[in-house]
Amino acid sequence: MEKTFAEEVEEGLSANPKFLSSKYHYDDEGSRIFQEIMAMDEYYLTDCEMDIMKNRASEIHRAAGFTGHFNIIELGAGDGLKTKELLRNLLEIGADFTYVPIDISEEAIDLLVKSMNESLPSLKMNPQVGDYFEVMDKIEGQANCPNMVLFLGSNIGNFRPEWAVDILQHMNEHMRSGDKLIIGFDLMKDPNLIRAAYYDSDGITARFNLNLLTRINRELGGNFNIKKFGFYSFYNPANGDVRSFLFSKEQQEVEITATSKSFKFEKDEMIWTELSKKYSLSGIEKLGADAGFQFEKHFLDSNEYFSDTLFAKP
Repeated sequence: MEKTFAEEVEEGLSANPKFLSSKYHYDDEGSRIFQEIMAMDEYYLTDCEMDIMKNRASEIHRAAGFTGHFNIIELGAGDGLKTKELLRNLLEIGADFTYVPIDISEEAIDLLVKSMNESLPSLKMNPQVGDYFEVMDKIEGQANCPNMVLFLGSNIGNFRPEWAVDILQHMNEHMRSGDKLIIGFDLMKDPNLIRAAYYDSDGITARFNLNLLTRINRELGGNFNIKKFGFYSFYNPANGDVRSFLFSKEQQEVEITATSKSFKFEKDEMIWTELSKKYSLSGIEKLGADAGFQFEKHFLDSNEYFSDTLFAKP
């Protein structure tokens, strides 16, 4: 049985060292802040994936091999800005598909639908709010047509390698033979370029991480004083890990009503909040194979910083 938000917070803040799951970053406010992150000059990932969506859509369609109607199921659609370019190009070449965006944020889906209707009025859509896998099962059962599942934006990099294999295996289990999966991977490259993307001078990434404490206060009855916590991030080019942390600026104790517990923090004690792993091309292929997928092709941006990689379910 999946743990609740309160249970995961209690587990993470009781651990040594402390941690909080990055999946809870994306409430409505977190989703809004992440849009700011994607617009930063330092955050090269958005432009790289946009490059792929704009310039390689027809290649992606040919490689997928779908000749009739298919669904494009996007997990964690967000604002759909990059996906819009893929959809626009697929419509221009006459591809027959229905776009199925899935997000846990109803606000994000509402904004996405409005944006898509304005920009691509001929687009067929079936928007969904909820759990990825529950919605995938529902879509799989509605129509006997193949699916192209999108997991873009380097979201897979937020999972430890063993967890990444696990989530891809879950995707595999909820897909049918012949379905295709496209995953966005940020590639290992100049470490200075990577670090700047996750430790910006304007403090937007810091606000994104600190919002997690605000969410705990609002939803779980916490009494975090946000001003008493700071943010730090670093990149390790040896293993491709970007790790982000919050740290306590002083010795303090925080109560969280939903856990019926209080949690002590030493001065400078860290809370691990996020992993953003960078991959090699061979590492990507191994990850897909470990999850039971068949590798088909890497689609790289013009700088070769990023890959949207196509896999098939055998």
